[in-house]
Amino acid sequence: MNANMKKIVNVATPAVCAVALVLSVVAFNKTNAANTPAPVVASMPAGQPVDLTYAAEKALPSVVYIKNTQNSKVQTVEYSDPFEDFFSDPFGGFFGRGQGQGNGGRRQRQVQTPKRVAAGSGVIISADGYIVTNNHVVDGADELMVTLNDNKEYSARIIGADATTDLALIKIDGKNLPAIQIANSDDVKVGEWVLAVGNPLGLNNTVTAGIVSAKARSMQEPGKVTSMIQTDAAINQGNSGGALVNTNGALIGINAMIYSQTGSNIGYGFAIPTTIMNKVIDDIKQYGTVQRAMIGIQGQDVSDYVDNEKEKGNEVDLGTMEGIYIAKVIEDGAAADAGLKEGDVITHIDGQKVPKFGDLQGIIAQKRPGDKITINYLRNKSKKTATLTLKNEKGNTKVVKDADIDVLGGQFKAISDSQKEQLNIGYGLQVLKVSGGRLKDAGVPQGFIIQRVNEESVKTIEDLQKIVKDANKSKEPVLYIQGIYPTGKKGYFAVPLEDD
Repeated sequence: MNANMKKIVNVATPAVCAVALVLSVVAFNKTNAANTPAPVVASMPAGQPVDLTYAAEKALPSVVYIKNTQNSKVQTVEYSDPFEDFFSDPFGGFFGRGQGQGNGGRRQRQVQTPKRVAAGSGVIISADGYIVTNNHVVDGADELMVTLNDNKEYSARIIGADATTDLALIKIDGKNLPAIQIANSDDVKVGEWVLAVGNPLGLNNTVTAGIVSAKARSMQEPGKVTSMIQTDAAINQGNSGGALVNTNGALIGINAMIYSQTGSNIGYGFAIPTTIMNKVIDDIKQYGTVQRAMIGIQGQDVSDYVDNEKEKGNEVDLGTMEGIYIAKVIEDGAAADAGLKEGDVITHIDGQKVPKFGDLQGIIAQKRPGDKITINYLRNKSKKTATLTLKNEKGNTKVVKDADIDVLGGQFKAISDSQKEQLNIGYGLQVLKVSGGRLKDAGVPQGFIIQRVNEESVKTIEDLQKIVKDANKSKEPVLYIQGIYPTGKKGYFAVPLEDD
């Protein structure tokens, strides 16, 4: 399935689609009408709406068009020269073979990237200009422009983004904006009518209708929290970040992806529930980053585990065919502290049934480190109960703050072409000044050229910023820096981001 999962591609080029409306018409035979008894017409089932115009009118003003512009940049890229080592200069570069010699044919060159424009949708959640969208809609943006339903345009700034849930919060400077009503996605029922509102294929202010096909759908994407609402309302390129609303026009989810082999709608779309959205947005506003709670297990649906064992010729009886089979308990995690073991089956969390892994992810995604949950589980088919205190990614219950490059206490600049030639290196970030902070504490000197941090190449300030953020959220918040002095001597430093 993963190979077929494609995130909605944000496109800027308008597309024109011809839509044929097929109307169902009942034909009457006038000749026999007088002699034929009137047919008995069954009444429409209770709860099935006959008119979705109210929902469309309520939701459309709250859904915006987002244009993401990424400016042209100069980037250093590696390329392979298969003859580099074969014809390497035995005189040590005297005849100018150039940099890269003896490096497996790996060379670097600078390229000018083209200006890129992408587009998606967003949803106004407050009258003062806060807008929710997908992380992949705003990722990498140098400029963000938001166009409202009434064609007013605003420049937007990113308040915070979370790749794990694929959500982002942006802000425009506006007043009395048409904020959408937000509903509780836990109340949504399978079979319920919904509308997808957005800007697909360059067709702004578009509404499509369908039903909720499934809930708590897990995409099993590594490193992602996916407990999705599945719908057959048509979702296409450009719908990303738009609204999935109920028949009252209230928001129940943020449209995020489609399941397709072609990249276009074939009947399956997925939205991030508002229960997850609300928690992520609250965290971004309050802490600057998402406070992610971890239960401390690896596992899978019981039904999948049993099927896999049957394929191996093993008969398994866990006492249930619903729940989460624990394949591994993470050392020092919340589950380990509470005594859970490999082979246990989680059936309920806080009294709520969790038949699938997506259900568990949906519940935990609403929690914060330090929250306590009660788990019902089976061990050798015997019912047991445990209370867990959830932990963060670092393995404790403290608030995780979003670290910035400023914590290093330095000023940086990408090295020049002359430095590259002089030192025979392809990239690096030079420390221009050390004014305090973590670099000074670790003894990193002014002039040192950083090339790799935590085994990742550092070519730009943005590269270093991302590595600092990632390291700060890990169990080992340390930067392992590799680089070179202006003299050509190599250097190594360990820079802790936290005090012991």
